[in-house]
Amino acid sequence: MSSTPGSRITVGADGSGTRRAARHGQPITWRSYLRAVGPGLIAGASDTDPTTVATIVVIAAGTVYDMGWCVLLLFPMLAVIQSIATRVGMATRADLQGAVTAMHRPAFARLLLGSILVVNIVTIAADLEAGAAALGLLTGQDWRWFAAPLCLALLAAVMLLGYQVLQRAMKYLLLVLFAYAAAAVLARPDWADVLRGSLVPHLHTGNTFLFNLLSLIGTTATSYVYVWQTISQAEEKVPWHLHRLRQFDALAGSLFATVVFWFLLVAAGATLGVHGLDVNTAQDAARSLRPVAGPWAGDLFALGLLASALVALPVIVATTAYVTGTHLNWRRGLTLRPREAPKFFAAMGVSVLAGLIATYAEVPPIQLLYWAGVAGAIGTPIGLFALLRAASHRKLMGGRVLGTGMQTAGWAVTVLIAGVSTLGLYQLIVTGP
Repeated sequence: MSSTPGSRITVGADGSGTRRAARHGQPITWRSYLRAVGPGLIAGASDTDPTTVATIVVIAAGTVYDMGWCVLLLFPMLAVIQSIATRVGMATRADLQGAVTAMHRPAFARLLLGSILVVNIVTIAADLEAGAAALGLLTGQDWRWFAAPLCLALLAAVMLLGYQVLQRAMKYLLLVLFAYAAAAVLARPDWADVLRGSLVPHLHTGNTFLFNLLSLIGTTATSYVYVWQTISQAEEKVPWHLHRLRQFDALAGSLFATVVFWFLLVAAGATLGVHGLDVNTAQDAARSLRPVAGPWAGDLFALGLLASALVALPVIVATTAYVTGTHLNWRRGLTLRPREAPKFFAAMGVSVLAGLIATYAEVPPIQLLYWAGVAGAIGTPIGLFALLRAASHRKLMGGRVLGTGMQTAGWAVTVLIAGVSTLGLYQLIVTGP
């Protein structure tokens, strides 16, 4: 990392900045913003994990494009959450679990830890199964052959590559998620209907619309996404004068995730929805696309599903180890080697093993999605409350607390999601999987 002539900020390949040679009057160039894209983009891309893909596919199969406007409205909600998480990570130099612990709230810290672990383990299991299923669809083999090798490859990548290399690799891997966009184009949707569903609100009475809305918000505002955002800022120890660059990164990640969500809805709506095909998982969608939109569309969707799992799983596994290590005061960090932080890396192995056991137990995919929804409905509001409490703690934030406008937006999003999660949890308990 170095400074460029002219006293402008240079941002390293890993997305972290160096320093500002002159603190006043020097602009941050558009190239600086492009180079700053990194952790926030990865966090956003990890939100497109297979559980989210499956949820959107099921919604599109039943409503075609009618909920496109709801998908687009996810952007401001995710942008607010990720922006606050970025500020907390940069100001406190700690992950969310560490920030709550520093506020001397041991009971709440345990509650937060439990909520994150439950959501993460269930999501790991669902995403492992989906990643293995995607490999099975692409190769024509039984997916069970791929679950264990996928676990080993995941652990090897996280433990051996190191934070910077892993992040750089994931930045390129997330480009594969645009396979969903290609699948949407190959599906030949009626773009007039797509725009109508995306720009004109369609409100429906009945439980189906409400349940779809609850599922959509619950699966996209997942706790591991904003917890990872705090972790990545703390891991890189980004200096505060680069906070505008990192806020841009957070917004870019939220926008990227929303665009991928939208193309997913279009691809599934143009095929499954228009033809009235019933699906329960993303794997079903990839299979169903072949006879409807051709083999290329099905393969591209399966490729996107695999990329979704490969981007999301390292984030979820690392987040699990971080929050556990923070709570138990272990030495931790992806910049360390396994021999330097054995408990931290062992926690990663245990989380992946737990997910693998659930995968080979052959729990039906719809059951995994059901329990992921239940866990998320409980865990997400707890995490958001903790995030906003930390962001408003003057001593913890070193005086860099949220402004009134962002506080209002943050609490509005939190109250909305808490209400949605409460209704969603009730609906899931009453109706069942």
